[in-house]
Amino acid sequence: MEIAIIGTGYVGLVTGACLASFGHNVVCVDNDPDKVRQLQAGKMPFYEPGLAELVSDGVQARKLHFKDSIKDGVANASFIFICVGTPPKVDGRVDLSFVEQVAYEVGQHVAHNAYVITKSTVPVGTSRQVKKLVDQGVVDSGRDTMLVNVVVASNPEFLREGSAINDFLHPDRIVVGVDQLWAGDLIMELYKPIECPKLVMNPESSELTKYAANAFLATKISFINEIANMAEASGADVRQVAQAIGLDRRIGSSFLKAGIGYGGSCFPKDVTALHQLAGENGHDFRLLSSVIEVNNVQRERFVNKVRSVIGELGGKRIAVWGLAFKAGTDDVRESAAIDIISKCFAEGADVVAYDPQAAENAKQIFSDRIELAGSALDAVQGADALLVLTEWPEFRAAQFNSVREGMHRAVIFDGRNLLADMDLFEKGFAYYGVGINR
Repeated sequence: MEIAIIGTGYVGLVTGACLASFGHNVVCVDNDPDKVRQLQAGKMPFYEPGLAELVSDGVQARKLHFKDSIKDGVANASFIFICVGTPPKVDGRVDLSFVEQVAYEVGQHVAHNAYVITKSTVPVGTSRQVKKLVDQGVVDSGRDTMLVNVVVASNPEFLREGSAINDFLHPDRIVVGVDQLWAGDLIMELYKPIECPKLVMNPESSELTKYAANAFLATKISFINEIANMAEASGADVRQVAQAIGLDRRIGSSFLKAGIGYGGSCFPKDVTALHQLAGENGHDFRLLSSVIEVNNVQRERFVNKVRSVIGELGGKRIAVWGLAFKAGTDDVRESAAIDIISKCFAEGADVVAYDPQAAENAKQIFSDRIELAGSALDAVQGADALLVLTEWPEFRAAQFNSVREGMHRAVIFDGRNLLADMDLFEKGFAYYGVGINR
């Protein structure tokens, strides 16, 4: 099938490369000519395991193409995916300007019957607005909407950074929101090679499903962090508690890892957006208010713990392992690590950090304020404390005898409990996890 993907960000590029791997002919569109040239040359705009290879395979098979014009991209496409950003506004509402601009421009250039499918995360009701904008673009271009019939659908993504390709190819479910059942079945044909539950529903339900899923997962994270705080106060071990409750099939073990809270491009934005949307519809979503508050306070508690052990942070040298919001990505958007480092800077600390993928993105935020090390061991030299803020597996492989010898004070604060089972106390460290007592 002929497919156009508008937007080559995280969702768009992964979607395009995976659909091309099914044998569809895919054109990915981005309005940045330099980015298009880089993609054509095989240079990825962000780090995602396996994506560069998948894109290369699609290009070599002549199934994946890149254009810098929506007009060229949609010329032959029967299915047009909108995969542009929906960043938050200052008040927490979603900025739909990119989606709206693309919808109108698609209408101006599509000259045949087509399906316009919104994959960007958007508030409930956006599909209706997209349909109006596409039709308006058709009319303004001098064509008749009776002759150019565009069906608009919602098809939310459920991709996790660091495992996006596997999530696309082996999803828990695929959701399509559309008014006509037959149209939903046809869109599902794009995903024919995938075996999983495939749900067709109305657009409003589809749009709300995405927000509901992320809000629920964020709630689990905030919940276990509150349990971790209780564990620290009562002498319990949150790891044991999480294991026990996770074995309950009604609860499940995923997202029950205590730490310094959720981050990234989805959870903070989507939880806030759903909370805002609820308020606009006259509903006080008090549970989400608490989820957001717990997440913010968790980072402050972590810095307070550091201060309570090593004293005031002013003039201290703080080593940081991990800058990305999670392992497997170079994304530092809403990263707990970035927030905690900012708090350390505000108190006058010197920070030297190492991350195997996210250093350059962090540099764009902190400029020359932060010192970036070339390795985990380099980062700890002369440090008064080590903060583990991202769960990169390579940190577990560190030579901790050398780490201890290089530090000014052998104190580790593990915001991810990544090293909790490595007997660091016996190796000469003072070790502080989250929700763990010794």
